[in-house]
Amino acid sequence: MHAAVVTSFDEPPHYQEFSLPQVHDPDVELVDVLAVGLHPRVRSGASGRHYTSTGALPLIPGIDGVARRPDGTVVYFVADDDLPGSMAEQTLIDVRRTVPLPPTAHLPTIAAAMNPAMSSWVALRRRVPLQKGQSVLVLGATGNAGAMAVQIARHLGAGQVIAAGRSGSSSSSSSSGTSGSSGTSAGSSSHGAGTDAGAVLPLDPDALAEAAKDVDIVLDYLWGKPAQEAMTPILKARADRSKALDWIQIGSVAGPTIELPSVVLRSANFRILGNGQGAVSTRGYLAELPALIDELTAGSFGIRTRTVPLSDVTQAWQTPGASDERVVLIP
Repeated sequence: MHAAVVTSFDEPPHYQEFSLPQVHDPDVELVDVLAVGLHPRVRSGASGRHYTSTGALPLIPGIDGVARRPDGTVVYFVADDDLPGSMAEQTLIDVRRTVPLPPTAHLPTIAAAMNPAMSSWVALRRRVPLQKGQSVLVLGATGNAGAMAVQIARHLGAGQVIAAGRSGSSSSSSSSGTSGSSGTSAGSSSHGAGTDAGAVLPLDPDALAEAAKDVDIVLDYLWGKPAQEAMTPILKARADRSKALDWIQIGSVAGPTIELPSVVLRSANFRILGNGQGAVSTRGYLAELPALIDELTAGSFGIRTRTVPLSDVTQAWQTPGASDERVVLIP
């Protein structure tokens, strides 16, 4: 069968023939892949930079997707680290890591949105369950996952959502409509991605301190310098430093490390915790997926997708897309 194959961490995947390994396990099935999202997480894995990378080549990238099982059931699946990835005509899946899809599900939307939506969905339902009316700061709201986080926080009952990202940026992830001949969208939202006033704040420590001084939860997709420079000003600006602030670390696109003075942890009711593979069990993630699929199928969130043939994976990998557009590969 054909697949997107990574033979060097310095090159994009190439469409070529690939033989799947023989796996003798009653929980593993050979399935026909129907749609796969080209997520930032997929790119980091294919470049060998993700913390779960083993450095082994060749590999098929892809961490999830939509597939048809031998019995005809269409499912969303999360790829197993010990099995080939999902960017192929066929792949091997662990049936315990699948969720059946309703007949009304828009398959490209499921493939595009589950991964970026999952981080904030699980963070606000499992790591720090959001209480109705609480306020949320999304640090990195101009990326795909951050833009989804703004919509999800509102949908789950946040009283205020503050979005912060690259200076002068804004996100239209909640818009609907098509994008070119291959683009589709599903769902709509009454709110644009940004602050409740509709703008995206720049990553300026003073501006963030003023806007987010009383937030309850931070969803941090950036880490690095933006997080380091924002923490102390936000905590110093709080009217009541004994009021809990949960800083959920999700992504590190701005850098893998920060310098954190110990006084930051002693001078406020401040907790830093992560959300990702290991912080939440696979069983915990899978338990949250049916409800998220239902919301995506119902059109609760605005998603723009652009479908591309799997055979064009190299070009799709190298072509920048719109910030609010999610590329989906179709075998």
